[in-house]
Amino acid sequence: MSDSDLSREMARDPAGTGRLIPRDRSAHPVVSDPEYKTTVARSPSLPLLSLESTPTEETGPTFGHGDLGALDANLVLNWTRGEAQAIGERILVHGRVLDETGRGVPHTLVEIWQANAGGRYRHKKDGYLAPLDPNFGGCGRTLTDAEGRYAFFTIKPGAYPWPNRGNDWRPAHIHFSVFGHSFGQRLITQMYFEGDPLIDRCPIVATIKDRSQIDRLVAPLDLARARPLDHLAYKFDIVLRGRRQSYFENRPEGM
Repeated sequence: MSDSDLSREMARDPAGTGRLIPRDRSAHPVVSDPEYKTTVARSPSLPLLSLESTPTEETGPTFGHGDLGALDANLVLNWTRGEAQAIGERILVHGRVLDETGRGVPHTLVEIWQANAGGRYRHKKDGYLAPLDPNFGGCGRTLTDAEGRYAFFTIKPGAYPWPNRGNDWRPAHIHFSVFGHSFGQRLITQMYFEGDPLIDRCPIVATIKDRSQIDRLVAPLDLARARPLDHLAYKFDIVLRGRRQSYFENRPEGM
């Protein structure tokens, strides 16, 4: 189960005012790591300030099915609107967005973006030598259903080099964005693939010092959802802490 403690930013206060609960930074990667060279220049050198949230972060937006297109969750077809298909290993990525008790979080906007099968993004600043796929845009979105389930049909992304040390490569990965109930509750993480040897060699992954947290970002192969002669499947659950509960006298843990 993939739990990156994203709900530390999604939770609201028990009084129901909508104010955001400050994140627990102990659950996040270190901000400066010499092996990940750009963090040294980009990370703050002074103590961080915790500011109160404002109405901008505490209200809207909301999303409905009318905001989504029929192919938004199908990255194999959505760039060409079904006229041609993307090239690469076809995969289904599916899972659930869950709160800390295992309950599904319904009607939550989930967005993904990724490199193509050769490891190249459709971005003007991506200078990797791998070719662009003219039939692959690399992004999609969907809403979770009433049980918190989501699914994307896509192409397995390729690994790619990046200018960090002499020969560093990013493991194959998909970026995930999850929206909560207000503008300031957008959470971002990455999904990796079971068995990828580059995971343990990636300086970005290594900024996460807790091995169990790394393992939660690795999606296992799910042959039960694979389709013979068509595609493999990977299961990636995103577990949220959820809203803080009122204190119940007969349940000291507050649930």
